[in-house]
Amino acid sequence: MSGKNLHVTPLESRKQLLIAESELNREQLIEEWQAMGLGVRALGARVKSVSSLASAAALLAAGVSVFRRGRALPNGAKSSWLQTALKGAQVAGSIWLAIHGRGRDRKGKHETQ
Repeated sequence: MSGKNLHVTPLESRKQLLIAESELNREQLIEEWQAMGLGVRALGARVKSVSSLASAAALLAAGVSVFRRGRALPNGAKSSWLQTALKGAQVAGSIWLAIHGRGRDRKGKHETQ
């Protein structure tokens, strides 16, 4: 050493330990905030997917109810198989567009972020 007697007082030693502990706590807090942020983002993604599934299920239920409602004709008349097939195709097309249209919206949002 340079010939000087380096003597650290107990107060200076305590101060250095507190500063080091503070730095460790700060780093740990940053890591915990980052982990919590990832958890919140994952939860948001799950909520969006559940919402999308619930929306598709509601659309399907509405389509089925419309399909069934259309089957009951007045005066006991029966609908032709062609009308039934067209209604089924219309319901299936609506569901297809609803599901795949939302997929395109999500992809577009991800690309712009």
